Amino acid sequence: MAMKNFDYNDFFESNRKRLKLDDFLIARVIAEYKGGYKVKDANGEYTAKITGKQIFNASTREDYPAVGDWVAITKLNDEQAIINKILPRKTIIKRKSINRDEVQVIATNIDVAFIVESVNRDFNLNRFERYLSITNDGGITSIIILNKIDLISENELNQMLTQIKNRFGNINVIPISTLTNDGVDKLKECVLKEKTYCFLGSSGVGKSSLINKLLEEDIIKTETIGSRTDRGKHATTNREMYFLKNGAMVIDNPGMREVGITDVKSGINQQFDDIITMAEKCKYADCTHIHEPDCAVLSAVDSGELDKEKYQNYINLRKEAEFYKMTKFAKKEKDRKFGKFLKTVKKDIYD
Repeated sequence: MAMKNFDYNDFFESNRKRLKLDDFLIARVIAEYKGGYKVKDANGEYTAKITGKQIFNASTREDYPAVGDWVAITKLNDEQAIINKILPRKTIIKRKSINRDEVQVIATNIDVAFIVESVNRDFNLNRFERYLSITNDGGITSIIILNKIDLISENELNQMLTQIKNRFGNINVIPISTLTNDGVDKLKECVLKEKTYCFLGSSGVGKSSLINKLLEEDIIKTETIGSRTDRGKHATTNREMYFLKNGAMVIDNPGMREVGITDVKSGINQQFDDIITMAEKCKYADCTHIHEPDCAVLSAVDSGELDKEKYQNYINLRKEAEFYKMTKFAKKEKDRKFGKFLKTVKKDIYD
């Protein structure tokens, strides 16, 4: 198989030439484990580690390989390789790590992100907006999947679809059930040859089951939802790329209970473009849309033109992004926390 079959295109090839990487092989990161990676090129798959120089020069987690990355490698033998360089990323999905001011890279070089919520326990418009903000910021097209529709009535489903349309306009939505196979064919139609997709969502919403449907066999382990807690289990513990029979690639991700916002102002503005347009009519150019007089956004909320929940979610996401940016710039490049970060990473890789 040629590298173009793995979604390698002119963007990556031009950067390979610009970085003068002719002496290295090019491969794609298809799995990330504690202490290492799995990479794939046209000739095979290899377990791989990064160089000590890369570890030393890293300043954030974004400087480490992620699933979806194209990397320059040196083969040690038929099974092992060294990652020497990460090629520039065309797109990226990232979030704020839980309880830390660190960025966690979810996946890179994605063409389309499927944002999955289950209709019985997980349906939440605000959470959709969080996911859409981070995918918008990463330059990635998103499709919403409403899974497990066999658990609700047609009337309940139509109400959810109406809520989504009212909130998000004409975004592509796929109602689906892996039990009855309703919507599975529509999902398959969206997954094209030589393109890369990823599935995002909380634990237990059925991401792995959906990928198994695309794979047409039960390759990925799945877990049932406990009836007592109605909470999802982490069936997927590592990020991994799978190759479909039609030539597409899909990435399964561990469930995310929280979608922390980083400095994704452009993604938020894109998601709430109607509010941004309203804000142009505010009296003050630096209006925060919280307490100022003659605020067009607050007036729209008061009149009912702007949904109150959508407005509040916009304010919350913007505050998170601003706080993250402030915290990020307040740090010193080589402070105590960075030292601890390097120490932890080295231990993870070499233990």
